Amino acid sequence: MRLANKVSIITGAGAGIGEGTAIRFAEEGSRLVLADISEANVNAVAAQVAALGAEVVAVAGDISKEDDARRISDVAVQKFGGIDILVNNAANFTTIGVEKASVEDWQRVLGVNVIGTALVAKHAIPHIRQRGKGSIVNVSSTSALMAQPDFATYNTSKGALLSMTICMALDLAPHNIRVNSICPGCVLTSATEREWIRMGITKEQWIAEMAPQHMLNRVGEAREIANAILFFASDEASFITGAHLMVDGGRIAK
Repeated sequence: MRLANKVSIITGAGAGIGEGTAIRFAEEGSRLVLADISEANVNAVAAQVAALGAEVVAVAGDISKEDDARRISDVAVQKFGGIDILVNNAANFTTIGVEKASVEDWQRVLGVNVIGTALVAKHAIPHIRQRGKGSIVNVSSTSALMAQPDFATYNTSKGALLSMTICMALDLAPHNIRVNSICPGCVLTSATEREWIRMGITKEQWIAEMAPQHMLNRVGEAREIANAILFFASDEASFITGAHLMVDGGRIAK
C-alpha cells in the first residue's frame, strides 16, 4: 500500500474529486481527515471509506474562516498524532466576468480557493514539518491556463493556486515537504452538474459540448484525477516538487 499509516487531510472531500481521492487514499492504507463545508456530505463519504476499513474522521467547516481551517489540523493531530499529506481540493465555483462580478463575488471565490487554501496549509505545515517529510497537493484547474467567457473570477483564483504552489514548494523544500498542483480538465462532478443546470442544458448536451475540447474526446472521472493526486502524495513522486500536472485528456495541449 502506497500510503500505509500516512495521515492525510483532504479538503472538499464531500463530493466529486475530493470524494474520489478519499476512496483512493483509503484503498492505499491512509488514515484520513476529511473536511467539507457540508456536514452531511462529508459524513457520508467518511462512512464510505470507513466501510473500506480506513481510519477516518470527518470535519465540517468553511476554510475561508481561519478558526475552521485551523480546526482541521487540530483534529488530525488529536485523532492521529500528526499530518503527512495535505490535499487542498476545496473550491468555490463562482464563475462571473469582471464587469458583472461584485466585491462579494470576488471575496467568495478568493476566500475559499486562495485564502482558504493558504489558511489550511498554514496550520498543517508545522505538523507536516515535524514528520521530517511530507507532500502537499493543490488542486488547480486547466481553467487557470485558458480564457473562458464569464469565468474571470474562478479562473483567476485557480491561476493564483499555481503561483502559490511554486512559492510553497520553494519555501518548504528545505524541510523535505514537496508541493505540487493538479490541473484537471472537465470532470463529471456535482459542480459540473450545477454548471450544466446553470447553462440550461442536459448532462448529455454538456458532455457533447465539452468532450471535443479534449484530445481524448471525453470528459474525465473523479477517480482519474484522484489517481494523479495519489501519485503526487506518495513516495513515488519523491523527486517532484513545484510541478503542475495536466490531468485533462489533452485539453490544454489541443
